[in-house]
Amino acid sequence: MSNKQMDVQIMGQSYILGCPEGGEEGLMTAVRKVDAAMCKIRDAGKIKARDRIAVLAALNLAFEQLDSPSQPTGTATSAPASSGLSEDSEARLQGLIERLDRVINQDGQLL
Repeated sequence: MSNKQMDVQIMGQSYILGCPEGGEEGLMTAVRKVDAAMCKIRDAGKIKARDRIAVLAALNLAFEQLDSPSQPTGTATSAPASSGLSEDSEARLQGLIERLDRVINQDGQLL
């Protein structure tokens, strides 16, 4: 299978992504989910840095997938308490977010 390149927009920024032939619909579904998750976090107004927004969106989407792998995930939220997770899952996610914030604040970058 050959790869093709697709130009997509996530939170107003263009990205050129590689996509296997026939995977366009799946990639666009993923792009829409990531864009919605990032925009929702940005629009909440608490976080401004694009890298933090991206990490929180990725964590929310991954955590939702872990919590209900057999069900399609909805739009990610920036507040774990409103995601319908169990109390234990919410506490673990909140702990991960707090640890991530501390690390980012220490060195100002993800990598």
